[in-house]
Amino acid sequence: MDSGSSGDEPTSWEDLCSINLMPSELFLKFRKELQGFRVGVNLEFYNAPCNEYEAKLVLKPLYPNQRWKFIYEPIRQDIRLLSKKIPVTKFLNLQVGIGHNFQMHATGWKWKLTTCLGGDGVSRIRNKSSISPFPGLDFRFGWRADYVLPEITGALGTGEPLFNMNSGRLEASLDRIEAIVTHGDES
Repeated sequence: MDSGSSGDEPTSWEDLCSINLMPSELFLKFRKELQGFRVGVNLEFYNAPCNEYEAKLVLKPLYPNQRWKFIYEPIRQDIRLLSKKIPVTKFLNLQVGIGHNFQMHATGWKWKLTTCLGGDGVSRIRNKSSISPFPGLDFRFGWRADYVLPEITGALGTGEPLFNMNSGRLEASLDRIEAIVTHGDES
């Protein structure tokens, strides 16, 4: 009996499972709530593929059905008005925005479809998890997991192996860490 092992399969758990805990994005967000609006300063540090830094000023309403947010990026001289992510299906969201770049004297609009299922829609999960150690401080962790599920196949009388097993793979990473400091309205 041939087990079907073609030598292509990884031979150790280290080859089957890879977990990267070094984030490629670090965000520090400072928020102040004033008269029904949240004013924020975001300091964004990108580690890969090259070191970059961005600063953003963000204004958005706090009412429950908030549908937009305003973003100004002083380094790029961009201003944008973005819609809230609009659910299209359970796993698919649409976001629309209009913006202007003062350096290029250009105005345009963008749209994007996003999902927590990335890649080919089956083999990647992207998600955010949050913890709040105390009011006014939140940590948000953006992570992803790329995987190939284990598969067992076999055949009889076809020239293929009687038993063949692909053990699957998992590659997980911590992509983003956000520290969010919020100061409430003092009125």
